[in-house]
Amino acid sequence: MNTEEKFIDELFGKTEETEVAKPQTTEIVNMAVGSIVPNLKNPYKYREEDMKPLEDSIRENGIIQPLMVRKDDKADVYEIISGHRRFLAASRLEMTEVPVVVLDISKEEADIILVDSNLHREHILHSEKAFAYKMKMDALKKQGKRTDLTSDQVGPKLAAKEISDEDSASQVKRYIRLTKLIPKLLNMVDENKISFSVGVELSYLTKTEQTDLFKFIEKELCTPSLSQAQKLKKLSQDGQFNAEEIFSIMKQPKPNQVLTVKIPDDKISKYLKPTATVKDKEDFLAKAVEYYGKHLQRQKDRGAR
Repeated sequence: MNTEEKFIDELFGKTEETEVAKPQTTEIVNMAVGSIVPNLKNPYKYREEDMKPLEDSIRENGIIQPLMVRKDDKADVYEIISGHRRFLAASRLEMTEVPVVVLDISKEEADIILVDSNLHREHILHSEKAFAYKMKMDALKKQGKRTDLTSDQVGPKLAAKEISDEDSASQVKRYIRLTKLIPKLLNMVDENKISFSVGVELSYLTKTEQTDLFKFIEKELCTPSLSQAQKLKKLSQDGQFNAEEIFSIMKQPKPNQVLTVKIPDDKISKYLKPTATVKDKEDFLAKAVEYYGKHLQRQKDRGAR
């Protein structure tokens, strides 16, 4: 392991000691379920489709991998570091005790381990990653780790190594911006009804502005494009955000909603000179459509007499 890799592992709470030595040399004990509490800031959600097979496995084989917990700093309970889903499954199965490993680490170290142990799951929502990155950033700040908190157009300036080993610093900050979205808009990002980039732009609106925008989206059944979201952000920054401006921007046609008609060239060229340009052909078609439209209107007028 080179110096840089070791440095990253230390920042991520993934030293060889925390990954191997601590769990193997710390005694596994059975602890009463009532003495254990989840981390209330756990950014990862439960999916029912994952819980049933886990419950079936625990019902048949018990909990094979012990939970990792730490003594709460203020109460006589133990907070989960790793194993939230196993704990939930055990509670649903009405188990009275679960196997645990008690780690003597700080709250900040525990939060970092919680984030890192779940970031590489196969299915992770944008909101989960957003709150996970924020949770880790907050923990690193409290530890006194350097985060270079100077502002830029996206957010705090961070070293990518300190937060993620797969996303750049800019992308990490974009994810953290999503935590500024109201839940209803954030759910739309998770459900891919609003793109990640659009969600980032909308996060700059105030909570009230976001609520007004969501009401418009719900009523009109339309979502903003990236360019529309950027215009809405600019309105907010200029103090000109209002219902009339939302309507004006959201009613503008999106590039992917503009109808494009394709006609084979040979169906047009026979009516034009061989030297006709693309613009000549477009003008010809526009005039032909206009002429035919007038012809249809005249027929309609005759039929109405």
